[in-house]
Amino acid sequence: MKELKIIGLSLLVFGTANAQDAEQALKAIDAEQYQKAKTILKSLIASDSDEGRNYFLLGDVYLKQTEQDSAAMYFNKGVKVKHDPEYNTIGLGQIDLNKGNASAAEAKFKAVKDELRRKDVEQLIYIGRAYIQSDNPDYKKAIAVLNQAIEKDSQSAQAYLSLGDAYVGDKNYNEAYRAYRTASTLDPNLLRADIQLGVITKNTGAAFPEAVAAFNKVIAKDANYGPAYRELAETYYLWGAYEPKKYNENIKKALEYYEKYMTLTDYSLNSRMRHADFLVLAGDYKALEEEAKKMQQLDKVNPRILRYLAYSAYENGNYEQSIKAMTDFMSQVDPKRVIARDHLYLGLAEMASVISEDEQGNTVITDQTVFDKAITDIKASAEKDIEITNQFNGIGKKLFGQKLYGPASVVFEVAATNPDNRNLFYDNFYLAYSIYFDHLNKSPEAQEQNIEQLQKADVALDYVIKLSPDAQDAFLYKARVNQRIKTDESYQKMAEAYNEYIRIVTEKGDAEVAKQKANLIEAYSNAASYYAVIEKEKAIEYYNKVLELDPNDGYAKGELERLK
Repeated sequence: MKELKIIGLSLLVFGTANAQDAEQALKAIDAEQYQKAKTILKSLIASDSDEGRNYFLLGDVYLKQTEQDSAAMYFNKGVKVKHDPEYNTIGLGQIDLNKGNASAAEAKFKAVKDELRRKDVEQLIYIGRAYIQSDNPDYKKAIAVLNQAIEKDSQSAQAYLSLGDAYVGDKNYNEAYRAYRTASTLDPNLLRADIQLGVITKNTGAAFPEAVAAFNKVIAKDANYGPAYRELAETYYLWGAYEPKKYNENIKKALEYYEKYMTLTDYSLNSRMRHADFLVLAGDYKALEEEAKKMQQLDKVNPRILRYLAYSAYENGNYEQSIKAMTDFMSQVDPKRVIARDHLYLGLAEMASVISEDEQGNTVITDQTVFDKAITDIKASAEKDIEITNQFNGIGKKLFGQKLYGPASVVFEVAATNPDNRNLFYDNFYLAYSIYFDHLNKSPEAQEQNIEQLQKADVALDYVIKLSPDAQDAFLYKARVNQRIKTDESYQKMAEAYNEYIRIVTEKGDAEVAKQKANLIEAYSNAASYYAVIEKEKAIEYYNKVLELDPNDGYAKGELERLK
């Protein structure tokens, strides 16, 4: 989810013969009822084929729905008509910006500006919006153009609304807030400005109650204004994520508000896709699968629907169906449109499809080739977007719980490469943990070739200890890992780690000592074996500590006899 939503930008009022109908189209666009807007605008074009603004508005709706070819078709028709063709030149300029051809866009915008009359303001606003809405936005240029519009008409609420959008894109939220507030003051009925004020509030210090109050004020003005309910839904979703104790309560509200939003839009394919995106965020995969099937009925060839089917099928346990849907999706779209989450879900579905239990309840991999591809796809998701590693902790823990320690270590190792990963402490611990248990399962020959992995585990545990100097398990496993590296340096590290483990446990008192008895015997015994070579008295002390814990420990008795 983007930090701030900017939607519904074609909102100007025209002083033409069909102004009333155009106003209805603009209201529909503002309410995100795009199908309704398109129906109105197509009717206007059919009744008056010489009004260029209508072609432009229709093309702009298609741009909002990422249907650039359809938008271009209407813009190209609109530039040839008798009245106001220049609006369509602006639309074609935005398409140039989308394609990365800034010089062609600039030429078109200059041609429009050169023909403007003294009081022409709308065209400047639309040029500013083209810079904002482009796939390759230039917020600085948008701000400059919109300030020119304001110089011409300081009472234009629409100019200030767009200026606020430009400042949001430029991450200048103070100026954005001022611009939206001015727009709302100039036109109290401009609900979009009030919405954007609430959005800024929501994203400033997680001020969720204040944002909810702002959106409810909009609803008080117009109970049928859909975008307010969408913003409420997104606010409650973020609020739930921010306060996990209230997650279930807030996510329920979020879904209810989004359903209300949907009843106030047109249930078009684009609206349903937006709903599906929200269901992914909210984790409601049963509803997502239902929505995806409804979308398939509307459009059987749109590949994006396959993405939703893949996500929901995996979450609902239909792994083969998920693999097929995601594989088909990836084969049908430009590789640039494949996102990290796509690779992650494909990998998870592949992995789940080849993991089962044998008669003894042990986890087995039924197809190693598919499993290896799953790991490759999961790693590819991190290469696409490192932030997705925040989700790897659960994946790795599941593999660890299934005793698939090698694959678990791969997942945790990728996760640990992200310095901003919120699970970094546990991912490093489980990385070491997984490597250690994977090492134990290897043959003696394979263990000899596995020293580099053990060294990774040692480094990971150092990170854990840095963050939590009294993490006793980190010291215990650091000692165990170094014992198996089998070098003079590693044996010294082993003894030092056991010493720290002993210190932390004994400082906690008798209850913890009793609880850790077996591990303490291990620590004293292994450390003593190291000190027997370099510090005989320390070794004797530690073997006696073993006998205090277990007077019948034969190994400690034998070593004490040997050291006398």
